[in-house]
Amino acid sequence: MLNDTLLLDSAGPLGKTPNSGYAGPEHCSEGVPLSWYVLRVSYSRELKVQEKLHESGVESFIPMMWRSVNVAGRLEKRLLPAVNNLCFARWTRQGIEDFIKGYGESSPVHFYWDRTSACPMTIPEKSMEDFIKVASSLDEDLIYLTEIYGKLREGQMVKVKDGPLKGVTGRVVRIRKSRRILVELPGMLAVASRYVPSEMLEII
Repeated sequence: MLNDTLLLDSAGPLGKTPNSGYAGPEHCSEGVPLSWYVLRVSYSRELKVQEKLHESGVESFIPMMWRSVNVAGRLEKRLLPAVNNLCFARWTRQGIEDFIKGYGESSPVHFYWDRTSACPMTIPEKSMEDFIKVASSLDEDLIYLTEIYGKLREGQMVKVKDGPLKGVTGRVVRIRKSRRILVELPGMLAVASRYVPSEMLEII
């Protein structure tokens, strides 16, 4: 029997919905292999950095979510970064390094470093595609997990047979007593979607 949430670890088409946090071209004009790099952005300048990445021709993604903000004593819903100080950029390492150097010594942009390899952290292409696909829905029922997701590894491997996430594979786990699609970026972040009916899942 399927439990209550899906931990994703493979692929699906990119979800490039308006204001989803996705920006930029998909290919390097020079044909150089690209990787998804994880960038730490200080001073809450994520969107400004993404705009500059886009102007530089760099594909990028920032997970966004609707938040209630107090504006002159009134609560307004605004689309804001879901995770502070985080931006993903798909480019070459040299290209990202040059971009960072362009800010000078006071650059607000830095690599996240993989402690094991002592190299800038990168996200596998398929994992990033799944993450973007779920995060781009801007569903108000999304849940972002930055600490506990690493414990959610139990359950069966399944594949989504129908619906917006058709073709995605992952593990069934339970979050808040409902079946959700949890997309994992190994070692750092995960996002959980809304309920997914059992009939839409196929055990693999």
